[in-house]
Amino acid sequence: MLPATASRVENATSADLNRRFAAEIEESLRHHAEHPEEIERRLDELDHEWDIERMLEANAATLALTGTVLGALVDRRFLVLPAVVTGFLLQHALQGWCPPVPVFRRLGVRTTAEIDRERYALKALRGDFRRLDTTSLNTNPRRRAEAALDAAVA
Repeated sequence: MLPATASRVENATSADLNRRFAAEIEESLRHHAEHPEEIERRLDELDHEWDIERMLEANAATLALTGTVLGALVDRRFLVLPAVVTGFLLQHALQGWCPPVPVFRRLGVRTTAEIDRERYALKALRGDFRRLDTTSLNTNPRRRAEAALDAAVA
């Protein structure tokens, strides 16, 4: 059975590293609760942070392209490199793990879910998510949906 997409990398990561990432998020929130003027800067940093998927894609593309070019111009044996890399990419897509994942995770590369966890907690801390007035919206599902989207986008 294949793991759920959203949690597959975290499931394939050591508990110690997952705890480290959770502790870093918690520390960031504590810091920003005391320094709310810094929330906007941190949100901008999070918008530019590369997640594990982007790192793996860039890494795989670089290695596959390099192996292909070297295979075409230097020696056909270099074509093994793109074959191995694409196999690892398939393994990652199915299992959430491949050899580069533990390396990138130890280097501090987080999942989209981990980045989003910090992002939305910071937005909540800033007051972006206003409480929905469900009494006036209960009768109109379309208005409830629009109000929910407005609250989440804020």
